[in-house]
Amino acid sequence: MGLAMAPTPAHAQTSVLCSESALVNEITAANAAGGGTLALFPFCTYRITSAHGTSPMGPVGLPPITTPITLTGLGNIIERDPGAPPFRVLQVEGSANVPGTKGQLDAVGITVRGGSAVFPYPGGGISNLGGTVALRLSSVTGNTAVAGGGLYNDNGIITLSETPVTGNSAMSSGGGIYVNSGGVLLSGFTTKVSGNIPDNCAPSGSVGGCT
Repeated sequence: MGLAMAPTPAHAQTSVLCSESALVNEITAANAAGGGTLALFPFCTYRITSAHGTSPMGPVGLPPITTPITLTGLGNIIERDPGAPPFRVLQVEGSANVPGTKGQLDAVGITVRGGSAVFPYPGGGISNLGGTVALRLSSVTGNTAVAGGGLYNDNGIITLSETPVTGNSAMSSGGGIYVNSGGVLLSGFTTKVSGNIPDNCAPSGSVGGCT
């Protein structure tokens, strides 16, 4: 008789109270547990007042995501406090860039807003360093960086579904999205990359469907 395969243990869903410290603590715990699903408090604005993560690419508001983490939101905003020092909001790290990590972010129903990456680093809203990012029914707006004001991708994959990227800015290029390597995929009627300064996507032609 063959040996039965043991099922892969599922990560329980964890509710996240409406506070900066709660979100920081639950991401830290999910990373330590090898991943998790975090249910955000409906319609809560998680305002990040200081950087809770560090990396060679500059400070990060929330702890860098190094394992598979799902953020289930409903009308949620995750933003850098306007009075806080500069830092990007989120960073995902995968083994292609950071050995020993397997970062995957799957988020629905969130707005990433107000990130400001420290010069000269890219990725004001989300920086994807060798991991995977999937945003659904979400938005990325009002973020700034030297490049990739909204999103920066290097050696990873970003998928946007019904997720507009608008009103972001960069000092050089890629006000909305900058692709250093890897790929960014757009789908859905409302997934528009528009109104970003000085351009929407860079380098030219790096993101299909982005002008």
